[in-house]
This record gives sequence, C-alpha cells and structure tokens, in this order.
Amino acid sequence: MGKRGKLIVAAALAGLLAVPALADPPGGGGGGAAPSMSAPQYDPAAEYRKGIEALQAQRFKEAKAAFEHVLAVAPRDANTNLLAGMSCAGLDDLKNARKYYERAVKADKDLVGARRELALTYLRLGDRPKAEAELAALKALQAACGGACAKAAELGKAVDMVAAALAAPTQARLDTQPSLLFASAAGGDRAYFEAVSLINERRYEEAIGALEAARATFGPHPDILTYLGFANRKLGRYETAERYYRAALAAAPGHRAATEYYGELMVERGDRAGAERMLAKLDEGCTFGCAEAEELRRWIAAGGSPAR
Repeated sequence: MGKRGKLIVAAALAGLLAVPALADPPGGGGGGAAPSMSAPQYDPAAEYRKGIEALQAQRFKEAKAAFEHVLAVAPRDANTNLLAGMSCAGLDDLKNARKYYERAVKADKDLVGARRELALTYLRLGDRPKAEAELAALKALQAACGGACAKAAELGKAVDMVAAALAAPTQARLDTQPSLLFASAAGGDRAYFEAVSLINERRYEEAIGALEAARATFGPHPDILTYLGFANRKLGRYETAERYYRAALAAAPGHRAATEYYGELMVERGDRAGAERMLAKLDEGCTFGCAEAEELRRWIAAGGSPAR
C-alpha cells in the first residue's frame, strides 16, 4: 500500500472511540470518512441499508425492490441475495426465495444464514432431500469450526433450527433477524476501521474477517470491496482479488483506489496492457493529476512494486 496507505489518527467515532483513517482513503478525494458517511447519494450501499430497514419493519415489497437495485450492480453479493430471499419469503414467494438463497450459497458456501434459510425453504416446498443436504452442509461447517471459530454460536443455532424443522416441518419459519446482517452503522464502521488497522499491520487474513463484517452491514460498498481485493491480493489470491476489484468498479466506476490497485494486480500478473488501460482511466478522471495515477505509473515503469 506504500506511503499513501499509512494510517493517521481520525476524529473519535461517536465521540468515544478513536479510529484510524487512511491518509488517502480508497474512495479517492475524501477525508477518511466512515462507510456510513462516505457512500454516494444513490448507490448499492445506500440501497442495501434501505432494504435492511424495510426488512426489519417487515415492509417486504420495499425491501425486495431495494435489494434488487443492489443486485443489478452486484449480482454475486451473497448477503444481498440472502436478504432478497428473505424479502421474498416474507411475501410468501418461496420459489423466488429459494432462487436467491441458492445464489447466496453459490457465492459464499460458508454463509450460515443462507444455508439455514435455504434448508427451511426446501422443506416448506416439500423437497426434504435437499433440506437434509443443507443440514449436512451446516454440520460439516460446524465440525470444521470445532466450536472455536467466530461463527460457532450461529452454526449451532442454525443446525438446531434446521434439525427441529426436519423433525416437525411445521416449525420451518422465516427468521428476519440474523444479528450480523443487522449490525448498526456504527458497528460496521468499527469493523471497517479495524480492518484498515489490520491491513496496515499486514494481518491480511484477520482484516478480511473484519471487512466481511463491515460488508454485512453496508453491502457492496466500493471502499470495502477494494480492501477485500487488496487483502486477498497480498495473500496471493489473485482471482479473488480481481473479483473484488471488478465488483468495486461496478459499484463505483470512477473509484480511484480500486482502479489503481486493479492496475497493480495486472502488473503483478504480467498484464502490462491491462495496467496501462487502468492508468488511462485514472489519467482521464484525474484532470490535474492524482496520487493513484502516479503510483500506478511507477508500478508499470518498475514492472512490479517500485523500490522505495
């Protein structure tokens, strides 16, 4: 991340918690604002929060519309597909709920809430074998967790709920309160700033966990997606990193940090032509020049991370 990724001390969060911000935040041109304050007026992250609020209030039709706006930009976002499915379930549209849950599981096989709701929906649709398969998948996740991972409690509840529903199908019900997905904006901001600190310390795996918590609160916010790409790239997961960079640019086509980091990834993978396309995008958007364009230019010239 270089000099531009070094942390500075930001104002206290909610007057209580001092949190770090980026000297040059991923949104480009900002001042280190938290995700709850930095999203554009109308974007997938805003629609995601709007959908959550509507779902909490059981305004299922409104929630479904908001989540569909998000999915139009980020069709593979697992949390959004889960919530869209829950909105459909609230409207008693179980076939469409199943579709969204299946997409959520395909996007993130470890998303406990999606597997739980998919199992219950299969059961309500009379497909017991598939419900049993989802229970088996949840038990496999539980065994891998060993009772010690962050999702241990959630996995235990999900396994118990699906097992009880299979024993007495009338118990299968809609659960609209998965705690992580309905975390407050302040909680999501804390997770985001924790991730930034972890990235600065090169603790990339831990940072990904914090970023996922922030994403569950804010949806496909481009800053969060950009850092998910960055952390995965530093762990050598280039395909995953590329997917996150592309998702960030789908949500915010002019996102300077996502453009720069995607270009750096291309340099690392030997795609100089692709990196130069990213640089051209930055040059076009940075009328008077910008740090992101200059940094990527250095990467291209050096054929990799430039010497400091």
